[in-house]
Amino acid sequence: MKKILSILAIGVLLTSCGEKKEEKKGGFDMQRTKTEDKATSASKGVPVDMDNEGIGPFKDIEFSDIDTDLAAAGEAKYSTVCTACHMAEERMIGPALAGVYDRRNPAWVMNMIKNPTEMLKKDPIAKALLEEYNNAIMLDSGLSEDDTRAIAEYLRTL
Repeated sequence: MKKILSILAIGVLLTSCGEKKEEKKGGFDMQRTKTEDKATSASKGVPVDMDNEGIGPFKDIEFSDIDTDLAAAGEAKYSTVCTACHMAEERMIGPALAGVYDRRNPAWVMNMIKNPTEMLKKDPIAKALLEEYNNAIMLDSGLSEDDTRAIAEYLRTL
């Protein structure tokens, strides 16, 4: 009996140590996210326009040094409002937001956060992003101007 068990154990060991064959499955492969370089310029025809301030209450926004307290408040608000659709480094339902100020004017970003409905109707960049992201509409979260500014400050830290 010991000989039979020893032979079986050696057989299993040899079989498991053999070359692994990778089986390719046919069909549809869906991935939730796709890595997006944070410094990516426009893709699929989305223009990079640093002069476009968008449509909304924010105009002529210029940043100075990062306000860490404001950025911390923005991170908390971002975590509750934005993470369902946005990640910092990866494309999801919406674009990756790391390096957004390399692609967009600060006023445009803040207007998009505060006023997405009007932006998606009238702004050419917002319309192009809507098309690129399969008509996934950014919802108006009803953020105050202070909350919008805090999220904008947090985005500077990504």
